[in-house]
Amino acid sequence: MIENLNKYIDHTLLKPEATEEQIKVLCDEAKKYDFMSVCINPTWVSKAAAFLTESDVKVCTVIGFPLGANTSEVKAYEANEAIANGANEVDMVINIGALKDHDDELVIRDIQGVVDVAKDRAISKVIIETSLLTEEEKVRACELAKKAGADFVKTSTGFSTGGATVEDVKLMRGTVGPEMGVKASGGVRSLADAQAFIDAGATRLGASSGVAIMEGQTAASDY
Repeated sequence: MIENLNKYIDHTLLKPEATEEQIKVLCDEAKKYDFMSVCINPTWVSKAAAFLTESDVKVCTVIGFPLGANTSEVKAYEANEAIANGANEVDMVINIGALKDHDDELVIRDIQGVVDVAKDRAISKVIIETSLLTEEEKVRACELAKKAGADFVKTSTGFSTGGATVEDVKLMRGTVGPEMGVKASGGVRSLADAQAFIDAGATRLGASSGVAIMEGQTAASDY
């Protein structure tokens, strides 16, 4: 077993049909295994914060999710509200179309808005959606996230055409260097997956399969 594996895991439930009871179960599981956080949609932040009272499990939520196509101002507002409601970490999706258009000024402004809101209040993670990007675009997205002062880069939403790959995690780690966090998400289904991503440079794992991973099982699906 990887040392402190539980603290790599953001225990995740982002399905739109999630109910309050399912969010409570997620939080109870997170407390049982002492995961790093639960990752839930913004509508559940207040509830999750209440469910996790007197535990050290953090509340992580997603911003501009899953498309990243909201305006920068909306993303910043959403992040601010989520933090006010009890979020300790915010995972924002970049403007993917702008990145592909080489509009780096818009991309960095988009990220910066969330980073500035989160500063000294919450951890900021930048989802670059690797499955939609070329290698050059992945590198540029990571460089822009680093320049904007984000705490992490993250591979995927789990809702696009693919999730994390070992190759992408290696590329992202090589691009951002040792200072930033790298989160692998989408497709982390087993202890072997977790080990491979951590070996590649991941410092956080986004997975709905956290319990299965901790128990040495392989989940049928993730997200």
